[in-house]
Amino acid sequence: MMQKDQEFLDYVIKALVDNPDQVKTSRTVDEMGVLLTLEVGAADMGKIIGRQGNTAKAVRTLLRVVGMKNNSRVNLKINEPIGGLKSPERMAQSMPSMPLVTPNSKTIDEAMADLKLG
Repeated sequence: MMQKDQEFLDYVIKALVDNPDQVKTSRTVDEMGVLLTLEVGAADMGKIIGRQGNTAKAVRTLLRVVGMKNNSRVNLKINEPIGGLKSPERMAQSMPSMPLVTPNSKTIDEAMADLKLG
């Protein structure tokens, strides 16, 4: 059975996204409080995060208020969808094998010596 905080999260997120049928939430409770986990379709991830994370911050703030009303601490975890920007499949596609050290790399000491103005 859904609790008030999870119902609130479902309502808000489904109103923001284009594919409300892909919204999934889960709720766990432990000694730290309530953890709500959110999953949305890859196409809707940007709407949930918002510019500079402002939408996600606002949703988290509202969830804390709902939690305070019910005497609990509520946190939100947003899972990256499969095919999202940070999924292992996308990372492998977007980042070809590159050496970590380039031929022009300097040691830290060499770089620090370059920074010192004689």
